[in-house]
Amino acid sequence: MFVESKPQFYRVRYPVRMFILTLALMTFGLDVAAQEREFTNKLQGFDSYMEQVLKDWNTPGIGVGIVINDKLVFAKGYGYRDYEKKLPFLSSTLCQIASNSKLFTAVAAGMLVEEGKLTWDKPVRESVPTIQFYNDQLNNNVTLRDMLSHRTGVTRHDLIWFKSAFTRKQLFEKLKYLEPQEPMRETFLYNNLMFSAVGQSIELKSGKTWEQFVRERILEPLDMRSTGYTISEMLKHPDYGVPFREKRDSFELYKIPYYEDTEGVAPAGAIISNIDELSHWLIALMNDGKYNGKQVLPANVLKATLQPAIALSNALGESQGYWEILNPAYGMGRQTASYRGRLITYHGGDLPGFHSQISFMPNDRIGVIVLVIGDHSAPLYNVVSYNVYERLLGMDQTPWSRRRLEQRLANKKAGTEARAKAGADRVPNTKPSHLLADYGGEYENPAYGILKIGVKDNQLQFSFHEFQFLMTHFHYDRFDTPDDEQYGKFSVNFRTNPQGDIDTAAISLDEAEVVFTRRPETLDPKLLEKLAGVYLTPAHVKFEVRYQPGAGLSLVFPGGPPLKLTPVKGLQFKTPQFSDEIFEFVMENGQVKALKARDPSGELSYPRQ
Repeated sequence: MFVESKPQFYRVRYPVRMFILTLALMTFGLDVAAQEREFTNKLQGFDSYMEQVLKDWNTPGIGVGIVINDKLVFAKGYGYRDYEKKLPFLSSTLCQIASNSKLFTAVAAGMLVEEGKLTWDKPVRESVPTIQFYNDQLNNNVTLRDMLSHRTGVTRHDLIWFKSAFTRKQLFEKLKYLEPQEPMRETFLYNNLMFSAVGQSIELKSGKTWEQFVRERILEPLDMRSTGYTISEMLKHPDYGVPFREKRDSFELYKIPYYEDTEGVAPAGAIISNIDELSHWLIALMNDGKYNGKQVLPANVLKATLQPAIALSNALGESQGYWEILNPAYGMGRQTASYRGRLITYHGGDLPGFHSQISFMPNDRIGVIVLVIGDHSAPLYNVVSYNVYERLLGMDQTPWSRRRLEQRLANKKAGTEARAKAGADRVPNTKPSHLLADYGGEYENPAYGILKIGVKDNQLQFSFHEFQFLMTHFHYDRFDTPDDEQYGKFSVNFRTNPQGDIDTAAISLDEAEVVFTRRPETLDPKLLEKLAGVYLTPAHVKFEVRYQPGAGLSLVFPGGPPLKLTPVKGLQFKTPQFSDEIFEFVMENGQVKALKARDPSGELSYPRQ
């Protein structure tokens, strides 16, 4: 009976089911059309708003993408991707997204957490033993979450990597020189080098470079085929942005070079993409890691990156009275906040000429991508994003553009006035304490690298990373580089040791004054070996000058630890303990006769035995 009745059931119900399905499709079509009309109505006037923003801000170009639920529903460029050639900005225009690369790194690291190769909250050295921080407290406590949430207490030190040739491995090895400025987990201190180190850790634990890992595990599954890491890759595509900025003391726009030295800190900011492909990433972020029906990103990892790890201040509200953004916090590779009562997660990105923001409101399932060309227009990625959200949520529009434009113009005016007063503290009629040749040489800081000072045509030459300038005498032993339109000036203060020799150069970089110490002369190992031997004090006590290949000379007194001898010049050496004490070897006819020790109190001679 059951078997015979089944065909009849389908014969009776099939037309009804088809009618219901047809009706549902018609209704869905009407719903989609209604939704499209509603969306269009909400964005009414947005094009004219953007045209006014570009005009007010003197902005070369902006790209805007909007994702709702799991679809890119709006993608459009305004202005030019190449201001000089008047080429239009399109949704396919490739731009550097800078620090919006950080969430890719956090998610990539999270994939290794899922595999048990890394952990969020145990000391990272348990998983990556070769990583070293400044002291044992950091070594024994810094976690992956700390590094990805900027809460290690170590500040950014960007001029270690900016315009430098340091590799990721070299930057990884420099962490041990970075002294914390604040206690761990108490203060948000942005640090690109920590993300670089996480990228190196990904390579150490996966056997693949950060670039390979991100491409295979994230970019390819998300069909981000045009997305890459280098300017040379980008320039092979037909559609890419060209960086411009506005002159400091006028409104003239000028083209600047691409920033290309991103390999070392690629995990912090090297990704290059466009509105079209970034929408795939944003769709996955907004849908628990799913894209085109497939689980591409682990949902648990996305949830972990969203969790607040450290609070940020309400600086905008407290200092300017703008309370639309409330209680921001940093997770891992992205921030969260309340925007006019709505949860928002976001991150900005900034490199010379290119600025970006990728954001979404999780509870409203709306996401916005903004790409901006023009350094002076960087605030627009916030301005435009907020305007889109307010339109789509039916809110009154906050005058963000007017607010930020007033600030920009006030700062521009103040900067021009400040530069006009530069040099007011110069002491006239002073001279350098030494001949220019005495300043020349290589000076080194273990974290920042080498500062080279040369002499050419009776002028000192400044060379640090890729910065190269002639310097002019300011006063005493201070020399300044020219005031560069894009990067400003470097002011170098040379200092002497107790013997009167130029031995250090101090420059204000990043967060503090950085001291570079003149590199010691490189002496022939055969000469050092010849200086080694036994010497006799005036009290007839024997002591040793010991030579160790690769380590150099050291003084060894009976019952005491070895004291390293560092070359100063010629046959003069000093120990790390006292800068005002010099040890000088005396040679006659190629033979070592004695070792002299000089300090402010006098001179002693120790004959060679």
